[in-house]
Amino acid sequence: MKTCVFSLVLLFFFLSCETKNKTEKAVEAISVDLKVVRFDKIFFETAPEDLPKIKKEFPFFFPTGNDDAVWLEKMQNPLWRELYSEVQKKFSNFDLYKAELEGVFKHIKYNFPKTATPKVYTIVAEMDYNNKVIYADSLLIISLEMYLGKEHKFYQFPNYLKQNFEPRQMMPDVVESFARRQIPPSIEKNFLAAMIYSGKQLYLKDKLLSEDYTDADKIGYTAEQLLWCQENESYMWRYFIEDQLLYNDDPKLIPRFISPAPFSKFYLEIDNESPGKVGAWIGWQIVRSYMKNNEVSLPQLMQMSAKEIFEKSNYKPKK
Repeated sequence: MKTCVFSLVLLFFFLSCETKNKTEKAVEAISVDLKVVRFDKIFFETAPEDLPKIKKEFPFFFPTGNDDAVWLEKMQNPLWRELYSEVQKKFSNFDLYKAELEGVFKHIKYNFPKTATPKVYTIVAEMDYNNKVIYADSLLIISLEMYLGKEHKFYQFPNYLKQNFEPRQMMPDVVESFARRQIPPSIEKNFLAAMIYSGKQLYLKDKLLSEDYTDADKIGYTAEQLLWCQENESYMWRYFIEDQLLYNDDPKLIPRFISPAPFSKFYLEIDNESPGKVGAWIGWQIVRSYMKNNEVSLPQLMQMSAKEIFEKSNYKPKK
């Protein structure tokens, strides 16, 4: 009997590997013509008298209402120029990241065939950590100053934010920005809906990033933070259930458990040990469980309600 079970497991393993290999071959065969425009270089290496030329060529980077003096100041300000210099040291050659972007968009085209490949623009912006990457169908804008490395002297941010200012986070951020365009706002405004929304974003990273990216990379955790979630999954789930949080629409639950934060707020002794975003991590496990037990495409998954995903997920936390 044991031999029979082992043989079935082995057969399932090889079938899974074969399916995976076929998928990866199909993805690799997709042609992606990705163009990268280093607007950061164009802007800071343009002579002030030639500002009108780049304004005409790239009008979307120069919103109306801003006087030319604003852009001339940015071009010539010593601090801005030092930041630009630091970006060039880190990203003088963008070929590696372009190759990774092509891989991401091959996976996107495979799963979302109607998606057009955007033109990529790299910029040096205002260190807006909420918008490190902006995906807008035909455009993908990457703020390179947000990927200089967590210990960079320019970063005056809390550690829980700085830990994701690494080049390694660029591709996960690209997928997350893409996900925001694919997942419609939920009409359900409860905690479960917020968890599932974040879970969908993270599940897209499972499917659109290469296998080189770990779960910690995808959610922006350290290895220790990920381990904490794995070891405390059952405890967190029990807390959410016993406190009747799943269908609670209190907006304060979002910053407590979904948004980036130094720690999650159970209002217990474990708070200081926990990472932020544990609700997003639980939502991710629910979505994974749903996709393990149901046959739907990624576009279909993005459109589904949180309630349906949860009820059909058969989610059970690991003990």
